[in-house]
Amino acid sequence: MGGTTLVATGEASAASYRCTTSKHSIDDPSYSGPWADNWDVTTKLCAKRSGSYVYAYAKVKWDGPVYARCDDEGIFDKAHFKLQIKHSKSGKDPVKASKKYYGVESRMENSDAICNYNNSYKTGTIKWKARSAKAVADGYLALNWNNDGRGYRHTGFSASPRV
Repeated sequence: MGGTTLVATGEASAASYRCTTSKHSIDDPSYSGPWADNWDVTTKLCAKRSGSYVYAYAKVKWDGPVYARCDDEGIFDKAHFKLQIKHSKSGKDPVKASKKYYGVESRMENSDAICNYNNSYKTGTIKWKARSAKAVADGYLALNWNNDGRGYRHTGFSASPRV
């Protein structure tokens, strides 16, 4: 007897995610000269529901400055992207699942051959057993600039639509 096999493609899975894209320009505090030093960061935060679970991921892209030094591993003391799933309700949305992605630092410190720091980073996927609760994907980029003595500076982005 013949059967039917369905194969899910990345496109079909990706289509069920609901996403929000937002942008921020982040100043490099270690440079105050005449050349452009801002990092223009665009983040896409995505969430989907599958049964009782909510899944989330983020895609972070940046158009960084051109520096004198290529592939400079000393731009940041530390950096990470913190991805969160929040229970969407009236008042402050509590965080129900989160993960810090430290791999974004090496990507941000990796330039092209002419020392232009443009790149991107996609997080892994996190999940939360939301049951019937509504949820959103949220997150922020935490940058600890090298030798500025100020620790992490957080840049938040717009949360995904509710799922």
